[in-house]
Amino acid sequence: MPRHAIDYADARNMMVDGQLRPNRVSDPTLLAALRKLPRERFLPEALRPMAYGDDDVPLGGGRALLRPLSIARLIQLAEPRRGERALLVGAGAGYGAALLAACGPTVVALEEDERLLALCLKVLPELAPAVTVVHGPLAEGWQAGSPYDLIVIEGAVDQVPASLAAQLKPVGGRLIAVRVAGGHLGHAVVAEASEGGLSAQPVFDCTAPVLPGMRAAPSFVF
Repeated sequence: MPRHAIDYADARNMMVDGQLRPNRVSDPTLLAALRKLPRERFLPEALRPMAYGDDDVPLGGGRALLRPLSIARLIQLAEPRRGERALLVGAGAGYGAALLAACGPTVVALEEDERLLALCLKVLPELAPAVTVVHGPLAEGWQAGSPYDLIVIEGAVDQVPASLAAQLKPVGGRLIAVRVAGGHLGHAVVAEASEGGLSAQPVFDCTAPVLPGMRAAPSFVF
């Protein structure tokens, strides 16, 4: 190994044991996926040394690979189950979609940025071949695969567009996102479908870049 080469396998284990387990990431299936999936492979080569730090990794255009603790806690909050159908909105480089799929659901990963889509298509067929990658506006979701048991928005929203929320199963469906109200502070929320729309409950503090189209005024507020 070159003198200054990074041992990514060791960095991965240090991420899990130093950043995640002490901060309430405890689901055994998720932890196993976090130890196994090479997070660095989801980044351009120049950014790979940043893969296991405790910060978002900027991907350009206001987008980022969420820091390990953020994406791990969001997926744990989703409580994904084998046999469910899940939509991941804002797939970015594909890491979150791969983690979600490793926890059991059938995953559709939606991305609108063609540059980021290329990153997904470069690595997901090898590391998470069951994930279906689709291209389209994030705020519109992916109607062809609906209704979904689970929608995970991998980023922040001011409000959830009605067209996206409508793709959630009306009974038992749940949506996970980072909700912000101006600025950069936010809360991870879990929202469930109800007759009156989405009923959301904040769970923990979390920050993330606001995704394209997620500042648009929807027909309802949650």
